[in-house]
Amino acid sequence: MSPTAYESPIALDVAPPRPVRTDVAIGCVGAGFIMDECHLVAYSSVGLRATAIASRRMERAKQVAARHGIETVHADYRALLADPRIEIVDIAVPPDVQIEIVREAVRHADHIRGILCQKPLGVDLAQAVSIVRMCEEAGITLAVNQNMRFDPSVRAARQLLEQGWLGTPVLATIDLRAIPHWMPWQKRQGWVTFRILSIHHLDTFRHWLGDPDRVMASACPDPRTSRSFPHHDGIALYVLEYGDGLRAAGWDDVWAGPAREGAAAEIGIQWRLEGTEGTAIGTIGWPKYPAREPSTVRFTSTRLGRLWFAPQWDVVWFPDAFSGPMCDLIASLESGRPPMLNGRDNLKTMAVVEACYRSAAEHRAVSPAELLAECGATN
Repeated sequence: MSPTAYESPIALDVAPPRPVRTDVAIGCVGAGFIMDECHLVAYSSVGLRATAIASRRMERAKQVAARHGIETVHADYRALLADPRIEIVDIAVPPDVQIEIVREAVRHADHIRGILCQKPLGVDLAQAVSIVRMCEEAGITLAVNQNMRFDPSVRAARQLLEQGWLGTPVLATIDLRAIPHWMPWQKRQGWVTFRILSIHHLDTFRHWLGDPDRVMASACPDPRTSRSFPHHDGIALYVLEYGDGLRAAGWDDVWAGPAREGAAAEIGIQWRLEGTEGTAIGTIGWPKYPAREPSTVRFTSTRLGRLWFAPQWDVVWFPDAFSGPMCDLIASLESGRPPMLNGRDNLKTMAVVEACYRSAAEHRAVSPAELLAECGATN
């Protein structure tokens, strides 16, 4: 039984940042689920609106444009990128297609000031490095859509750490038991969980705790997904080691039992942060989408006595948190500071992901810093 939780005595701001301008001209490349159901819905909720859209299928782009009131539908992404009105490009395409769109976008640095890419930032770390360098050389600000950082419970946990309520972190865990909806394009990639799902959790650990020294990972195929296409990284387990003794661990169980094969289901995501002066425990509401299931957090601290506190909010990860990366990118262009989800920082997340793949394949601990050095991305 969970202990009684009281209203939080401290303020935790889980709302995404708000830029001054809401009339920035956004050009959208891609008209799939993420763009249609998440990006554009979240943008509208904070007063942002796309100016133009382009997609591989013109008819699909027209449907999405009509639904969200987008005034211009371009014949292809090249025409959209050449549109002189566009200030920010929002790219939502498969990772193996993303680099060619960025390569074309940087040719239009006269009017394109920012790019929001999807995660993963390319098919591997080397390709991500190429994307970051192209944007830096063109003077275009790059952000990566690691939107779990804007999940309310993840933001609350970060603030509890920053404000010292948990003391020095000792152990962090994320436990996922859920059945994702894998994208059709993943069949041609040959990989599943580490780059698509675990990347959220690995980036969250970095957001909370900083960069790990070593990564140890193990993975096996997901029996359900194996029926559709071969892969190695279905069920994924990983441990992040920090030099000061701190440890973080995640297990992404995308099988989650035979819930689609006739048995009962126990689906959810839980996380836990333990420090020398407090503990925070949370849940992520994403697996219940399209139902609006807010993420939760409850925490205790030696500074607040033997009580648990549970702040409440109405916002959810899908789709509300998707406004965060775009708002942060626009705000960064206004202030001149790098966005929190800037491309250079994301290379460190990509390096942790690559370390998981190498560790699982070679059965050893791997240093993400060494992988960055191999790609010449240490500066």
